[in-house]
Amino acid sequence: MSAPAPPPVDMCGPLNPVPCTFTGAEPAPPPAGEPAVTMRDIASFRPATPGNGMEPSGWAVIGLPANFVAAASVQTVPGTLLGRSAEVRFHPVGYRWSHSDGSVVEASEPGATWEALGRAEFSDTSTSHRYAASGRYTVALAVIYVAEYRFDGSAWRWIDGTLAVDAPPQPVLVGEFDTVLVAGDCNARPDGPGC
Repeated sequence: MSAPAPPPVDMCGPLNPVPCTFTGAEPAPPPAGEPAVTMRDIASFRPATPGNGMEPSGWAVIGLPANFVAAASVQTVPGTLLGRSAEVRFHPVGYRWSHSDGSVVEASEPGATWEALGRAEFSDTSTSHRYAASGRYTVALAVIYVAEYRFDGSAWRWIDGTLAVDAPPQPVLVGEFDTVLVAGDCNARPDGPGC
């Protein structure tokens, strides 16, 4: 099975959460007599709820980057569309993290763990965020999808517009962090410096 083709480059801006239209011709126009399908028509087809992860898990240090990672993938959902057997395929094209401190981080990629990026913990990433004050925060993630459809195994056809799907909110506890230097294992040497 071959990988699905990416959305056409003229589909819309990947970070645009409002419906958008093609600036060029639709790649595969519907055959004569077939109705044009809209985002409203596919309302009963929904991609799975995206994952909203972060590292460190659930906490952050004032002034240091916390790294946020979305879990979303291309998904094909079968069902009935306009009274016919159909499939709708969703492609994630944008990610928007809204932090309850008023900051918004937008990216065209879902982010990755520090390990996967080959970076040290608390390194800046394209999806990281630094909190300026301690407290309890919430991070809301919206994944922006474009969609295509097909009837009974016909050619895939793109649908104008985008769809935003919310992930469960991520609570974040932010505080200060103090480093303590010790001369060795405090269990073996409880009288050592720093123990």
